[in-house]
Amino acid sequence: MTTLLRNHLSIHAEALKISERRGAVLASNIANAATPGYKARDIDFRAELAERVQGQGVPAVTNARHIAHPGAQSLGAGYRIPTTAALDGNTVEIAVEQVQFAENALRQQASLTLLNRRISGLRSAIRGE
Repeated sequence: MTTLLRNHLSIHAEALKISERRGAVLASNIANAATPGYKARDIDFRAELAERVQGQGVPAVTNARHIAHPGAQSLGAGYRIPTTAALDGNTVEIAVEQVQFAENALRQQASLTLLNRRISGLRSAIRGE
């Protein structure tokens, strides 16, 4: 029963976790827009979500002698390739960052809405409504 419930809600919960991390990375990019030599970073949301969903049910590594499952590792943030590089080595393009940040916020809101609807549906089913 618990596995069914987890599978029913997991993709939206994982999407929220990834979009939260991505929002922090994008906010850091915006905050460092004027820092010389700063390299803009980003998280590939689709690839990260696909990796997380495929890696579900992977046992956690709780001992140094355990062998980690490759799906258990996060892809992490990569560096963004700028369209126009600044002379000071900074690769943050503020317009790109703002668009990506807004897109991430919309994605996060959509995941919250879908997760809320699924929980409401489960609640209604439990109550017999």
